[in-house]
Amino acid sequence: MHIAVLSILPEVFSAYLGQGIMRVAGEKGVLKADVYNLRDFTSDRHRTVDDTPYGGGPGMVMKPEPFDEAIRHIKSDGIDTLTIMPTPQGRSFDQSMAEKLSKEGRRLLFLCGRYEGIDDRVRQVYADEEISVGDYVLSGAELPALVIIDAVVRLLPGAVGDERSLDEESFSWGILDYSHYTRPPQWQGLSVPEVLLSGNHRQIQLWRRKEALKRTLKRRPDLLEKAHLSDEDLKLLESIKEEEY
Repeated sequence: MHIAVLSILPEVFSAYLGQGIMRVAGEKGVLKADVYNLRDFTSDRHRTVDDTPYGGGPGMVMKPEPFDEAIRHIKSDGIDTLTIMPTPQGRSFDQSMAEKLSKEGRRLLFLCGRYEGIDDRVRQVYADEEISVGDYVLSGAELPALVIIDAVVRLLPGAVGDERSLDEESFSWGILDYSHYTRPPQWQGLSVPEVLLSGNHRQIQLWRRKEALKRTLKRRPDLLEKAHLSDEDLKLLESIKEEEY
């Protein structure tokens, strides 16, 4: 997968993409990432990327010209590109969207705004997708862009060491994840559930599925309405409700 990022804080991406799964994906050739500094596409000696908003009001608005210069430069290589603008006004990001983007054949270009946002004409001319990572306000789009990139890249074949782990993660099942434990078996008076020490793989599988369903029922019951549940899942849910209620 090929991604590109346009931001006034390129070091944020360079640091994160150089760690963990992102670094491994790059080393394996699974991910190619280009990070561009928006200030490199300004025309004045102060490298100005913002100005006061028309109509008055607080804060500053990011100018359209640097984005235009940068996007034209990035796309000049002729690579087919899907341009993404992380914004609170966008479609809500979820696992299904991450899976769809992970199969996208085009380069993903992220436009990262700050201050009061980007001049809306940039969105009108260049944005193919507007994506929101939640109903809250952040200082800029760098973190939302990284959230999307992380969720997408880890789904790429070869990015994660043991790809079986992807099948059982939260939301990959359509429900929340089960509880995880490791050594020691006793810690601060708390014990690892005996079934996990039993070696009975069928019982462990059932326990994990039941734990995931129980956690989802308690914390995110809305997910159960659209999750693909098997007949066994439905029986487990009934037993959970009987035990809990």
